[in-house]
Amino acid sequence: MSNGPTADVSVRVAWADDAEAIASVQVRSWAEQYAGLLPAGSVPDDPAPVAEAWRASLARSADARNRVLVALERNRVVGFAVTTPASDPDCDPVSDGELAELVVLPDEVGKGHGSRLLQAVVETLQADRFTRAVSWAIATDDARRAFLVGAGWDADSAHRELDLDGSGATTIKQIRLHTDLS
Repeated sequence: MSNGPTADVSVRVAWADDAEAIASVQVRSWAEQYAGLLPAGSVPDDPAPVAEAWRASLARSADARNRVLVALERNRVVGFAVTTPASDPDCDPVSDGELAELVVLPDEVGKGHGSRLLQAVVETLQADRFTRAVSWAIATDDARRAFLVGAGWDADSAHRELDLDGSGATTIKQIRLHTDLS
């Protein structure tokens, strides 16, 4: 009895050569994530300048605990996650790590890539000796909040409003979630 083909999926640390693929995932995902939240035309649609920023970031990191992980289906990048020491004033950058970003291509959502990435994020933060993880989510992003809560994260009462263009005209409200890594 055959169980059918299995998907060739994995998560690994990103390489500088992944910059274009990460930028493409990010730009495609931003268009959906920020639809209705940001003015038309304010989200980049050209991955080239975003790729250049990723290339520079992946080539040299200011802190060895800044990591980028990529979710792969075969050899194709379908998502990525970024971990860093937490930078919030009420966090301890020695013991608190941050899931700064977790993005999966919109047409790949629901296939397990986000769960694999999140598990790899937790393992990476633990390996970096963080005992707590935090992450910010757009207050109206019920799907992201449900995803994190379903994985054992909880809101911790912290919230913020980001001024995305410096004018106060384009703001996004966020809530912080956290989980114990010990």
